[in-house]
Amino acid sequence: MTHLDRSHLNILPLSERQHKMTVADIYTLDAEIPPYENEPLKIVSERIIQAFLNGKQVIWMMGAHVMRRGNSRFIIDLMKRGVITHVATNGACAIHDFEIAHIGATLEDVEMYIKDGKFGNWEETGRYINEAIVKGYREKIGFGEAIGRLIDKGEEGISFPHRDVSIFAAAFRLGVPITVHKGIGYDITDQHPAADYAAIGWTTGKDFLRFASTVSQLEGGVFLNLGSAVMGPEVYLKSLSMARNIAAQRGEEIRHFTTANFDLIDFPDFQEEGKPTDAHYYHRPKKTILIRTIKDGGDSYHISGDFSVSVPALYRLLIDKI
Repeated sequence: MTHLDRSHLNILPLSERQHKMTVADIYTLDAEIPPYENEPLKIVSERIIQAFLNGKQVIWMMGAHVMRRGNSRFIIDLMKRGVITHVATNGACAIHDFEIAHIGATLEDVEMYIKDGKFGNWEETGRYINEAIVKGYREKIGFGEAIGRLIDKGEEGISFPHRDVSIFAAAFRLGVPITVHKGIGYDITDQHPAADYAAIGWTTGKDFLRFASTVSQLEGGVFLNLGSAVMGPEVYLKSLSMARNIAAQRGEEIRHFTTANFDLIDFPDFQEEGKPTDAHYYHRPKKTILIRTIKDGGDSYHISGDFSVSVPALYRLLIDKI
């Protein structure tokens, strides 16, 4: 059987790429934010504060779009304050975080670059992220920790002048678990000749078990899923099942916690699973996060809106109460 030989790829420097997002697009902590009134969001903020005051877990699971809408400083500040106890995300978020920290810009134009195969084939992102993953594999640390260490500590030949807005570097520096949950072929770094799929698999597997460990402490806490339609719900579901399996053997429970799903999509009635003929029946965040996993004692809330509005509003509510 044949396979594509990555050594034939034409890999270009990031200096030749156009970007749709720069560090200037990231909110400052005191920035003026758009008005956003949402009653469930107020309840979620109260549950987060309660968990924070009680020393319980507040898990922040997100897709890359949350960061791309300018929310990095809010997330970092909530980690510094001890509110967010675990950040879980995907490979795309690691890529954007790395690029912003390194060159102050990210987000290529897929439609433009896919035409001739330039899309994703960029040297610095592919090389340095993959080298960090290989080092993480050798030292038996997770994917997220390896990326956070790279950006926070730096490496010879690469600088990070904007590391102050890096979520990964902040998590590493603060000792907050940050886990990356990815599949092979999901991200542009998988295209690069430096990608070691064994190292990627081991380090993201390490992160899965670390995430599951945090979920095992979710009783009385809060799980937030922001913009992840598949990865977030699926990783959370398997982790919760493992955690409950072990807890049941000890005569313990993981049932009394709050979940919240943030999405552009709105659900007319998010607490009804519906029928297999309904389109929303197959929407994993609704089925898994808002219905099935909280039926035995938890509460769930759905927050609809653009992340450039909903996340800053949540941050303001939390800061006002801390």
